[in-house]
Amino acid sequence: MFGYVTVCEPELKIKDFRKYRSYYCGLCQTLKEKYGFSGQMTLTYDMTFAILLLTSLYECESRIEQHRCKVHPVKKQTMRRNEMTEYAADMNLLLAYYHLEDDWADEKKAAAFFGKGVLKRKACFISEEYPRQSRIIQKTLRAIRKCEKENCTDLDRISGYFGRMMEELFVYRKDVWEKTLRKIGFFLGKFIYLMDAYDDLEEDKKKHCYNPLIPLSEKPDYEERIKRILCMMIAECSAEFEKLPCLLDVDILRNILYDGVWNRYKLIQMKKKERKEQENVEKSV
Repeated sequence: MFGYVTVCEPELKIKDFRKYRSYYCGLCQTLKEKYGFSGQMTLTYDMTFAILLLTSLYECESRIEQHRCKVHPVKKQTMRRNEMTEYAADMNLLLAYYHLEDDWADEKKAAAFFGKGVLKRKACFISEEYPRQSRIIQKTLRAIRKCEKENCTDLDRISGYFGRMMEELFVYRKDVWEKTLRKIGFFLGKFIYLMDAYDDLEEDKKKHCYNPLIPLSEKPDYEERIKRILCMMIAECSAEFEKLPCLLDVDILRNILYDGVWNRYKLIQMKKKERKEQENVEKSV
């Protein structure tokens, strides 16, 4: 369900893209050092955005390092790390663990059983350090699973649970910025959930799997309505972001919120257009 909150590379300056990659690589390296290869497997772009946002807001001083990795074994990669990287790594692994636990409870997937077994000990340590976040992740995932079993089609309700989970992760500490960070996380979380449902719609229909967008997709104005909903969510998120006194890496953050989050949507639209053109060609033959 993650991977939607990333940069739009063509619209980003080269120096800014390199800096973004350095934060991403820093998160990957931190996951490796703290949790090994299994930790690295939980890496997401979404938590890189959280690092950038919290680093900018709290003006954290980052360490710049050079490391080789399995993906880049020859040339050393530039990596930026700070206290927010440590926090994001912990949240990354905690999310992965509870997601696997949820998959096992719901579908009894063998991969989920073995995966959660590998991460369990590490996740327990993180839960002890961050009980607030751990409790909300478990609570909201249970609520989402309940909605899925009920075949819930209330988009606001089910996406709201995911938003509630994300808002908790964005609150690194309870201070004057908590309210705004919660709103950013909440609306971004709703956007992620709905974008994921939009992305999976055709496959879910074929496999007869749950997807809250199926009833809406039968309506003639479906595409217009889902785009309007997605725009509303990211507009609310962006409006809250602009209230923060972020100066560091603000161009990267705006690139993500105003362009990058739409990468997958544009790709889906392109595939739909190609498929429609192919169908028209076949009909004309």
